[in-house]
Amino acid sequence: MSKITFMGAGSTVFARNVLGDCMTTPTLHDAEIALYDIDAERLKESETILSAINDNVNQGRARIKCYLSNEQRKAALKNADFVVNAIQVGGYKPCTVTDFEIPKKYGLRQTIADTLGIGGIMRGLRTIPVMEDFARDMEDVCPDALFLNYTNPMAILTGYILRYTGVRTVGLCHSVQVCSKHLLESLDMQDKIEGRRELIAGINHMAWLLDIRDKNGIDLYPEIKKRAAEKNAAGKHDDMVRFDYIKNFGYYCTESSEHNAEYNLFYIKSKYPELIERFNIPLDEYPRRCIEQIKGWKEEKANILKDGKITHERSKEYASYIMEAVITNNPYKIGGNVLNTALIDNLPAEACVEVPCLVDGSGVTPCHVGVLPPQLAAMNMTNINAQLLTVEAARTRKKEHIYHAAMLDPHTAAELSIDDIRSMCDELIDAHGPYMAMYK
Repeated sequence: MSKITFMGAGSTVFARNVLGDCMTTPTLHDAEIALYDIDAERLKESETILSAINDNVNQGRARIKCYLSNEQRKAALKNADFVVNAIQVGGYKPCTVTDFEIPKKYGLRQTIADTLGIGGIMRGLRTIPVMEDFARDMEDVCPDALFLNYTNPMAILTGYILRYTGVRTVGLCHSVQVCSKHLLESLDMQDKIEGRRELIAGINHMAWLLDIRDKNGIDLYPEIKKRAAEKNAAGKHDDMVRFDYIKNFGYYCTESSEHNAEYNLFYIKSKYPELIERFNIPLDEYPRRCIEQIKGWKEEKANILKDGKITHERSKEYASYIMEAVITNNPYKIGGNVLNTALIDNLPAEACVEVPCLVDGSGVTPCHVGVLPPQLAAMNMTNINAQLLTVEAARTRKKEHIYHAAMLDPHTAAELSIDDIRSMCDELIDAHGPYMAMYK
C-alpha cells in the first residue's frame, strides 16, 4: 500500500484531478492519501469531494486523512512514497494582485506572471522558503519519497530543490502532453495526430517542438510553417505569439501564447502599443481568471458533487502514471523538469530543463537530447539567466540578487531603467511584507 501526500490540497480542482486519477489506477486503489493545507475551509472542501470520488469510483478503498497547518505537516509527510506539491504562497490576494499592480505603476504590463517576469520572480522568492521547509521535513520523515512539483515558477522552484536539498524531485507541467495535438488541431491537421512522433526539449513553458512526424515518419514542419503563417495573416486568434515564434525562430513551443508574450523582449512594449492588438495579447489575464474562478467556485463545487454522485475519469496529468510506473516497474515516458546533467549540451549544467524522461522502478531517468538549434538555446538563456539569479537570491537571501534577476529578465529590462527596476523591487518586497521578510 502506497502513501500519497498532497501539499496544497485546498487547490480542490487540481487535487480532484490528480488524486481522482490515482483512485482510478489499480495499483493505487488502496493508497493512503494525506491531504495537507493551511486553509481549513478549503481543506474540508477537498476532503468532501475526494471522499465522494473514493466512494463512487473506488469502492471506498483509499484511506483519506486531513492535516491542517504547519504543526501537522510532518505527520502528513511521514512515510510518504509520493509527495505532490500544488501550493500557492500568498494566494490571489494579496500577493498576485500586488505582483500585477505595483509593476503596472512603473509601466510594466504582464499577462500571467507565474513563471518569469517580475511577477514570476516574486512568486518564486516567496515560495522557495516554504518548499525548503517541506524538503527538510521530507529528508527527515520520508527520505525516499518522490517529490512531484506542479507549482510555478516551475524551473525556479524545481531547480532550487534539486540543487540545494536531498529530495528526489521532478517538476511536472501539462503543456508538453497537449502541445503537438493542440497545434495540429488548430491548423486543421487532425488527420496527422494519430501515431505522430515528436521530440520536445528546452525549459518549462518554453520547451521546443524540435521534431514532429506523422505515423509514416514524414516531417510535418513544412506544412505546419505554411499553415501557421497563413493563419496569423488571416486574422486574430489565441495563439498568435507562438505562431510568430515559428516564423522567426523556426519552431513551436509548449506553453500558450498568453504566457509566452511576456517571456521575451518582443511583444509587450510601451513604445509599440499596437503589438498588443496585433498579436491579441490578453494583459492582466491571470487576475481576470482568478476573479472568475473565485466567483464561480460555489456553483462549480455544487456541480462537482452532483448530489454525491460525482465520478472521475483518468486525465492526462502525469502524476498517477508516474506513481504507477514506479510501483510496477513498467516504463512510462514523460516530459519532466530536471537538472541539466549533460542533457542539453548548449545550456548550463545548473539550469532546470524540460526533457523526455523514462520513469520506472528506479524513478525518473532523464534522456540526453544534445544540442538545441542556437536561436532556441539563446531564447532559453534569456529566461535561464533570470531563473538562476532568482535561485541565487533565494539561496543567499540577498536583496542585491533580486535586483540582478529583475535586471536580467528580458521583458522587465526591455521596458524599465535600472533605477526603476530597483525601486520597483523594493516596493514589491515591502508590499509582500512577511512573505519576503527573509530577504535583506
